[in-house]
Amino acid sequence: MEKNHLYEEALQNVRRSSCPSDLKIVDMKVCDLEPPFSATIIKLITNQGLEGYGQVREGGSRVYALMLKRLLLGENPCNVDKIFRRIKQFGYHSHQAGGVSGVEMALWDLAGKAYGVPAYQLLGGKFRDQIRVYCDTDIDGKPDGKRMGAVLKERIEKKGYTIMKMDLSIMELLYDVEGALTYPTGELKEYMESLHGAFGYHGVTAYDPKLSREEQLEAYARRNNLMKRDDIPGPSRGIHITELGLDILEQYVKDVRDVVGYQIPIAVDHFGPIGVGDCIRLGNRLEKYNMAWLEDMVPWMMTDQLAEISRNVRTPLCTGEDIYLKENFKPLLEKRAVSIIHPDIASVGGLLEMKKVGDLAQEYGVPMAIHMNETPICAMAAMQVAAATENFFAQEFHHNDYPFWSDFVVTRDNPIIQNGFIRVPDDPGLGILALNDEVLAEHLHVVNKDKVWHDTDEWDDWYAFDRLWL
Repeated sequence: MEKNHLYEEALQNVRRSSCPSDLKIVDMKVCDLEPPFSATIIKLITNQGLEGYGQVREGGSRVYALMLKRLLLGENPCNVDKIFRRIKQFGYHSHQAGGVSGVEMALWDLAGKAYGVPAYQLLGGKFRDQIRVYCDTDIDGKPDGKRMGAVLKERIEKKGYTIMKMDLSIMELLYDVEGALTYPTGELKEYMESLHGAFGYHGVTAYDPKLSREEQLEAYARRNNLMKRDDIPGPSRGIHITELGLDILEQYVKDVRDVVGYQIPIAVDHFGPIGVGDCIRLGNRLEKYNMAWLEDMVPWMMTDQLAEISRNVRTPLCTGEDIYLKENFKPLLEKRAVSIIHPDIASVGGLLEMKKVGDLAQEYGVPMAIHMNETPICAMAAMQVAAATENFFAQEFHHNDYPFWSDFVVTRDNPIIQNGFIRVPDDPGLGILALNDEVLAEHLHVVNKDKVWHDTDEWDDWYAFDRLWL
C-alpha cells in the first residue's frame, strides 16, 4: 500500500509534457552506490524542472559521465542523436562505455518526459506489452548441482520465471579437485589472486584514513597489477580441462536437469579461462542437456575462435555484453559466430544503439537477448528497447536476492518484475516517475556516503580540443 502511495504521490508531481523546443540541460548530479551495484546514478536537470535518469555500468567510473557534462550544458536533450554523435567518441567497450550510455539513457528519459510519451514510442512504437525476464542465479558456498537445481526450481515456481541462467565455472568446480585441470605450475594460484583482487578493485583498504600515503600507493599498485593480470584471456593461460574435469562439469548440469526437468530453458555462463578446444569438448558434453545457450565461452573480440566453436557445437553460443556500438557486432554476425546476440544497455551506447543492434541481428536471423546486471534505471531503459524491438527474446535479471531492488525508483509496478515479466508502462520517458532518495541513502558507496547527490560544478568549464582531425 505504501509503495502504491509513493507512486500516486510522485505522479502528481510529474509534468506530463513541457515546451520541448525551449528545453535545456542546466546541470548534472551523481550518486554512487555500494556493491553489488557499484554504479553511478546520473541525474540531468533542465531549465523546465524535468529530470532525466541514467546510470554508468556497474564497476565503471563516475568520471566516464562527468567528463561529458561540458558537452551537455545548454543543449536541448530532445536532440538525442545529435548529442550522442558528439559524445560517443568518449566511450569504448565494456564498462568504459558507461558514461556515454548512461547519459544517452537520461536524454531519452528527458525527451519522453518533454513530449509526454514513453521512450519506446520515440523509438518507433512497441511490439509487445510485457517483457520476458530470465533470472541469473547464484548459490552460496561450494557449488553443487542438486542445490543449484533446487534454487532454480524454487524461483521458477515462486517467481514465475520461464528462462533461467546459472554459472558453470572451472574456477569454482574444478580449482581444488586433483586431476581435474592441467595447467602451468602456479598459473591457477595467480589467476585466482587476480580474479578476487579484480572483483574487489575498489580497494576499500586504500580508503582507510589510518593508512599512510605510502601504504595507499602500495594498495593502488597492487590493485592495478591484479587488474592487469586479470586482463589475460583464457585461451592464453594454458589451462585445460581433463576428462575427470569434464565428468564433474557434466554431472553438475545433469544434477540440475534432474531437479528442474527439461521444459524450462537454462543458459550457462562464466566458464572460466579455457581455450577453444576445451570449449568444444565441453559444449559437446552438454549437448544432451539441451541448454538455452553457452555464454561468453571466450572473449567477444575473438570472433574467429567463437566461429570455430560455433561450427563444432550444436548448442547456441551467445555473447555481446561488453561490445560498444552497433558496428562492432557485425563481424560476429557475418561470421555466424553466435546464435544469440547479447548487448548491455550500459555498454552498447544506450537505447537507440541497442535497438540498432537488435534490428541488425534480425537481418542475420539472430535473436537478441539483453544482458542486465544493473539498477532499475538500466532495467527500465532496456525494457523500453525490448518493447520497441521485434527481434527481442528475453532480458536478464541478476538481483533476485535483493528485495529492495525495485525500491530504488518509483514506478507504476512495484516490484517491477512480476511473474517473470516486466509490464510495459505508458508513463513518459523510461517509465520512472522519481528516484527514491531514502533507499539510495541506505546503499551509498563507502567513498561518498556523506550525501546522496553530489554536485559536479567543477566539470562545467573543463575544456579539451576533441576534434579527431586537424
